[in-house]
Amino acid sequence: MNLPEFQGLDLSIARARIALSLIAMLSLYVDPSTAGGLFHLNAYALTTLLCHLAYSVGMYFALSRGIGDGNLQVLSTSFDLFFATAVAFITEGQTSASYVFFVFAIVATGSRAKSRPIVTVTILSVALYLLVIVTTRGVTSVYDMRAVYLAITGYLIGFFSQQRSLFEAQVRELETRAERQSIARFLHDGYVQALAGVNLRLETCRALLNRNRPQDALQEITDLQSGVAREYDAVRIYLRSLAGIEQGPSTDLAARSSDPSFEIRAEFSGRSLLGEHILQIMLEGLRNSRSHGLANRVMIDVHEAGGKVSITIEDDGVGLSDSTSRPWAIASRVAELEGHMSMQSDGSTRLHIELPTS
Repeated sequence: MNLPEFQGLDLSIARARIALSLIAMLSLYVDPSTAGGLFHLNAYALTTLLCHLAYSVGMYFALSRGIGDGNLQVLSTSFDLFFATAVAFITEGQTSASYVFFVFAIVATGSRAKSRPIVTVTILSVALYLLVIVTTRGVTSVYDMRAVYLAITGYLIGFFSQQRSLFEAQVRELETRAERQSIARFLHDGYVQALAGVNLRLETCRALLNRNRPQDALQEITDLQSGVAREYDAVRIYLRSLAGIEQGPSTDLAARSSDPSFEIRAEFSGRSLLGEHILQIMLEGLRNSRSHGLANRVMIDVHEAGGKVSITIEDDGVGLSDSTSRPWAIASRVAELEGHMSMQSDGSTRLHIELPTS
């Protein structure tokens, strides 16, 4: 099976196979223990290595043009074993290069992290190596241990390949778990809170209609609609970022966000529900200063006086594009708590909120 993620790996193996041909040819040429002596390469060895080089180059061009499937992988492994055996026949001795060719066949198979093919190729390599020792004249049993060393090498390659596969699976699991936690935290702190704000805003509209104040309810619905539209755009951008789709310069919130320094001074008391709303207001104000105001510094002051909690959020950013637009998520909480909110946005933004403690 030639999966897309293996195409680059297969090309790298093909390049390594070409390098093996050239290096083996050079090493046999300068090896003084070969039949021809130093700086000599006999005709059989030269022909075999040139054929291996031609096979290596042909395999590389086939893979580079996308011609690759399971049959090609089996064919390449078969040729690797064939040439390793051929090199063993013509160079068997104390400094035979065949061992490197056999190990290359095992490593090339093990690069895909599958233990069964590694075992199969190792067994075939050992069997072919023993066949060369048995059938070649002048080769003593001293070289029998090379087959044992080859089997040990194949075992180690298979073991480490399997351990690498298990380790990569664990890493992927940890990465997936961390990404899920990050997404869950982002959705909970962002869009879940936004939906809660929508619910609070709708409850406010319902209360205004029950009090026969349709104009105020209409204003609330208008603000709610613009807020939902902003959140909708933010969700679309976030989903496109998860999908790896590039954002345009006008809609990339991450590119337009700043990372301002902040200072918070807070001293207040009250019920836990009030404290939760105040903390969410502070968090939303900080996010607005970063994402929309592009501020460099944010000041948040919360204090209690006269039965009310006063919240002031001020930054040195560019302000809101629409000075009449209020941060709707914050406004929904203020409305639910029957508080009051005022905002100034003229090159910077200053948000002042008063909430009753009871």
